[in-house]
Amino acid sequence: MRVLISVTDKTGVSEFAQGLAALGAELISTGGTARLLRESGVPVRDVSDVTGFPEMLDGRVKTMHPKITGAILAIRDNPDHAAALREHEIEPIDMVVVNLYQFEKVAARADASLADLIENIDIGGPTMIRSAAKNWQDVAVVTSPADYAGILEELRSDGALSRATKWRLARQAFRTTADYDRAIGDRLAQVGAAPEVLPEILDIRVPRRMSLRYGENPHQQAALYANGTAGIAGAEQLHGKELSFNNLVDLDACWQLVCEFEHPAAAIIKHTNPAGCAERGALAQAYRRALECDPVSAFGGVLGFNRELDEETAGEVARLFVEAIAAPAFSEAALKILRPKKNLRLVRVTPGGDGLVVKSISGGYLAQTADLAGFDRATAVVKTERPPTDEEWEALEFGWKVVKHVKSNAIVYARRGQTVAVGAGQMSRVDSVNIAAIKAHLPLAGSVVASDAFFPFPDGLEQAVKHGATAFIQPGGSVNDGDVIAAADRLGVAMVFTGIRHFRH
Repeated sequence: MRVLISVTDKTGVSEFAQGLAALGAELISTGGTARLLRESGVPVRDVSDVTGFPEMLDGRVKTMHPKITGAILAIRDNPDHAAALREHEIEPIDMVVVNLYQFEKVAARADASLADLIENIDIGGPTMIRSAAKNWQDVAVVTSPADYAGILEELRSDGALSRATKWRLARQAFRTTADYDRAIGDRLAQVGAAPEVLPEILDIRVPRRMSLRYGENPHQQAALYANGTAGIAGAEQLHGKELSFNNLVDLDACWQLVCEFEHPAAAIIKHTNPAGCAERGALAQAYRRALECDPVSAFGGVLGFNRELDEETAGEVARLFVEAIAAPAFSEAALKILRPKKNLRLVRVTPGGDGLVVKSISGGYLAQTADLAGFDRATAVVKTERPPTDEEWEALEFGWKVVKHVKSNAIVYARRGQTVAVGAGQMSRVDSVNIAAIKAHLPLAGSVVASDAFFPFPDGLEQAVKHGATAFIQPGGSVNDGDVIAAADRLGVAMVFTGIRHFRH
């Protein structure tokens, strides 16, 4: 067996080469890899000895030679190929062990020059990998140190690699070169070009992190794909049975909501809509206030916290059946309280992961930037004769943060730092106003109302006032804004326009 080894990532390569040599393999190598192997006591032959041609152009030309590529590409049971090898005195190569220049490390540097980028584009490596992968039935191609141990074990036990193993390695090799070319194309597209928020080509290539038992329903297949460790997709599960598709969707809704707040906050989510949310000086207080909003819907929900879950809060949470909890950290005392609940999933979330929001539709995809618009009291416009009181202002700001995370048509009754009632996903806004009031467990008198989009008619506002609301926040923009403002003045309530809409479908 002849093996060509030329790697940038030298993790475990000496041990792998020693194992191959012990099995009788002849090793061929290049540059730094050859030096390392010799220093490790592994007998190795230089590529230049095989080709009869020295490495040149600062190492740019090493392996691109017929005695290397021909040795890899020749189909063993093809008589014409075999004759060509004999004619040109080329010995076949049976295994190629190659990984590539670490272009992405250089590309990640903001100060990387075009010359640096170009110089770190591997040419010979992809050529050898593709050649071996194309001739996979005869040549094993190894692109990851993670495969070294398994390959040695199979060679020792069976004397050769199976056809299935070679095919698996070939598929992995083609993925490796495809990812490499993609990284080059993406990074070079940024050189000398104005930044593009929405790419000309939507290129989504994310590894599968885990298979899920099923999707939204048992008859649907599902999996989680993640590229890093941030956000819900990259969260670390600390306890509980496996996460479901619906758990992950609800956890993400929960996490996004609590991340809106600067002070300790808690959110309770049911089917992606808030069943309660509160912000207080302490996390346990925030949780209790969130639960007051709708304790019935909270049963079987998902919880989110923007602070480490402490012992006091865990003790409160333990009284309620919930599916999952997301938090940036869990104290040991909190884990001790919650771990006896076998069906409760606990996930530790690292902030970040914001990017394009992508949704599939039949035949394609929709992409948009994330809705990160906050609230600025300085740019909000009071449209009524009566301005909000200081307490109403604080309640309006809080409600505006929450309503952004409620499915449209969205209505949130709120007080300072607490949701009072939520109306979500109705076909008319006045229905959302009334349904929130019907579901309310807390008194609505003196509450404020946040609406994700404009009131198209005065009826929604009039109904909310009947239920006890005293101030309103909405984007404005309806042809009937004048009628709605007139109704607010007639009823003596305050109304603020933000100029920003928060539809969520």
